[in-house]
Amino acid sequence: MRKILVVLLVLLLVAVAYLLLMPVPMAPVAWQAPADAGYVGPFAVNTRLAELHRITIGTEAGPEHVALGPDGQLYAAVDGGKILRLAPDGASVEIWARTGGRVLGFDFDRTGRLIAADALRGLLAIGPLAGKESGRTISVLADSVAIDGVQDPIRYADAVAVASDNKIYFTDASRRFGPAQWGGTYTASILDIMEHSRTGRVLVHDPAAGRTEVLAAGLSFANGIALSADQQWLFVAETGAYRIWRIPVAARNMDLTRSPGEAKVIVDNLPGYPDNLMRGRDGRIWAGLVKPRSRLLDWLADKPLLRKMAMRLPQRLWPVPKSYGHVFAFDESGRIVADMQDPSGAYPQTTGVTETAERLYIQSLHAPALGWRTNDLNLN
Repeated sequence: MRKILVVLLVLLLVAVAYLLLMPVPMAPVAWQAPADAGYVGPFAVNTRLAELHRITIGTEAGPEHVALGPDGQLYAAVDGGKILRLAPDGASVEIWARTGGRVLGFDFDRTGRLIAADALRGLLAIGPLAGKESGRTISVLADSVAIDGVQDPIRYADAVAVASDNKIYFTDASRRFGPAQWGGTYTASILDIMEHSRTGRVLVHDPAAGRTEVLAAGLSFANGIALSADQQWLFVAETGAYRIWRIPVAARNMDLTRSPGEAKVIVDNLPGYPDNLMRGRDGRIWAGLVKPRSRLLDWLADKPLLRKMAMRLPQRLWPVPKSYGHVFAFDESGRIVADMQDPSGAYPQTTGVTETAERLYIQSLHAPALGWRTNDLNLN
């Protein structure tokens, strides 16, 4: 019996030493998470997102970003660096392009090219829309940005909005954890959000000048991006801090942690982690909450040592919240104008919404199909 106790004590000491001393790639920063108000007010629990219709995408998965192209077809970025082209009713699906990376967001420029944020490759231009896949060119517009005269890699290109003057605004979610080095987009995002070092940034690329600049920095996982109707402002989702910013497009090298200037948070203390932002109809801007908040993670916010210990556990034991389907829309003042939820999480990791007159297409990080429901919003 004594030998068994000694063995158990040794195992316990080894486990404690592992949790305290095993190297991890992140250096967690203490922060104060806002008190979670929960599902109240405009976010009161509902089931408007339950029982979605599904459009099959064959053996593909993860329609993380979906947009209606200038040709009237749907385009969807899925796992494996593929971009699909679909008929709006799902009657046809084809592989339109393969980037060899993982496209997380895209938009179309005024020439009809698809401008993509590829998390592994940077900012890409793909075109033309017509023709066969074999004849479609893929070029890198930017994979680095100059910082004090040194080219700094774009490690995690995430979302894109193209202005009418062809300037391209996009997010670089993390300067610390790039998917190419840290096990893919999902693992890298968890590492960045758990560290909370706020290295995410908004970049602007001017194709005419061939120049990429930092517009704003200091975001905890800079994610979705959308332009205001007058194209003077950007709306940017800060996933790791449960909020959405409004930032002037004219800003350059703005530090949101110290001197935000005219930038301000217009949607704060969300009940989940905001992801894609997409302009809809009638002034709506849609956002997806990819995961709900967790009491445990909020409690760990000001406890960096415990967060580091948690990340030493096997990945399946990481404190990742459960699935909960949730998308919402807000106007340019930050007022919530629509909210749809599915507490069952049957359609997992809802990243955003693509709105047409007839349908709301629901984007997802990992789902094996594209979800949709009838657009019955009458908010005019």
